[in-house]
Amino acid sequence: MSSARSVAALDPARSVVEQLRERVAAMERKPAGEPVPTLPGLAGLVPLHAGAAYAVDSASLALALAAGASQAGEWIGFAGCADFGAEAAAELGIELSRTVVVPDPGEHWLEVTAALVDVLRLVVLRPPATVDERTAGILDSRLRTRSAVLVVHGDWPRAEARLSVEGSSWRGPASGTGQLEERRARLVVRRGARPPQRTDLAWPGAREVVATPVREIHRASG
Repeated sequence: MSSARSVAALDPARSVVEQLRERVAAMERKPAGEPVPTLPGLAGLVPLHAGAAYAVDSASLALALAAGASQAGEWIGFAGCADFGAEAAAELGIELSRTVVVPDPGEHWLEVTAALVDVLRLVVLRPPATVDERTAGILDSRLRTRSAVLVVHGDWPRAEARLSVEGSSWRGPASGTGQLEERRARLVVRRGARPPQRTDLAWPGAREVVATPVREIHRASG
């Protein structure tokens, strides 16, 4: 895991190895299936559970799912996310000093992700290619053993839930020029054969909002 890096300075009085060893010991005492903190806007719709994997279709959703655990004091990581945005992460409340980023694990992505799962509470992964059932099973077993959470940017054969954005709109000045103030997006959550659940969220913060008509000045899909 030599290519891993923290995106901000760690506690200068303690080594990274010492802090991560403490994380391993703490995670070994936590049972799989226990709740993992999420942002208030997502808690009712997508409760995260240790030992499970979740699939998302956008970087913003991946950051939102990781933010709750980070705010609660957990270590988190990102593997294969070359476009990781530290500013966007901090805006959501992610503590960068407890965040490990491996931008390009290359052909060893599976080994790198497994190593991160061993020491971090939540890991965001963007696989370089389609993942088959056997490969997913290797990480799923590791997640249960370490009571960690995996958030996959892309498809994942064994996902507990799949999250996607149906559409989004931006709010800004009613007329003239100015700065965009808020992005609203409709989040869709799918779990197996159950009917999909939908809710409207507002960024920054991934806050749940009551759907109201807004002046749309830009439309995007992710």
